[in-house]
Amino acid sequence: MNRIKEVLKDKGISQTWLAKQMGKSYNTVNEYSRNVRQPSLEDLYKIAEILKVEVKDLLIERKK
Repeated sequence: MNRIKEVLKDKGISQTWLAKQMGKSYNTVNEYSRNVRQPSLEDLYKIAEILKVEVKDLLIERKK
């Protein structure tokens, strides 16, 4: 499980924008966001870098 969808929403960033930044298709990023498919470790680090968050923020739910 990942939190990509939540982080994108929190930052006001679209899946389309992220897909373009990564050089991936919208469908791939959409599958990551819906937890249908998990990104590789390399892609997870790339997503974190693009979104300016730590990898753990994409994996672990923040405590409220």
